[in-house]
Amino acid sequence: MSDTITYRVPGMHCGHCKAAVEQEIAGVARVESVEVDMETKLVTVCGEALDDEAIRTAIAEAGYEAD
Repeated sequence: MSDTITYRVPGMHCGHCKAAVEQEIAGVARVESVEVDMETKLVTVCGEALDDEAIRTAIAEAGYEAD
């Protein structure tokens, strides 16, 4: 069964921001999909036994902070 975690990433403003966040999170173990909604600044991550800390680190690696 897949888990879903949603993060608010208010620093994202453009397509480059979206691509950077998606790319970093996609590299985290057990992540199956990443959806970024630029309007709401929400990032939804789906996968098996997701590691919250690893995903937050990936967001930070992309240059953003998750609320």
